[in-house]
Amino acid sequence: QVQLVESGGGLVQPGGSLRLSCAASGFTFSRARMSWYRQAPGKERELVATITSAGSMTNYADSVKGRFTISRDNAKNTVYLQMNSLKPEDTAVYYCNGVSGYWGQGTQVTVSS
Repeated sequence: QVQLVESGGGLVQPGGSLRLSCAASGFTFSRARMSWYRQAPGKERELVATITSAGSMTNYADSVKGRFTISRDNAKNTVYLQMNSLKPEDTAVYYCNGVSGYWGQGTQVTVSS
C-alpha cells in the first residue's frame, strides 16, 4: 500500500533552516510528480512546491519562492524540501503527496523566537 513518511520538522528561530524528507513506498516513485503541502492551524492545506518525476522541473508557491527548494532522489524513493530564511508564517504541518488521496502523518515545523 502507499506509504508516505515525513520527517525533519522541528522548532527553529526566524531566519533559520530545516530540511524535510519524505520516504515513499507502495507506488512507482520514479514516475510520480511529487509535492509538498502545508497546513497551518485554522487554515486550509496549501500547495508549497512540486517537482516532476525526473526532477527536471519545479514549481513553488509565491510565498516560498527563493527560500525553499524541492528535490528528489529516485534511487532512495525520497523527496526533500530545503527551507531557508524561515518565517513565523511558515509554521505548519508539512505533508508530501504523490498519489491522489494518500497522505502521511506530516511533520510539524514551528518558526518562533
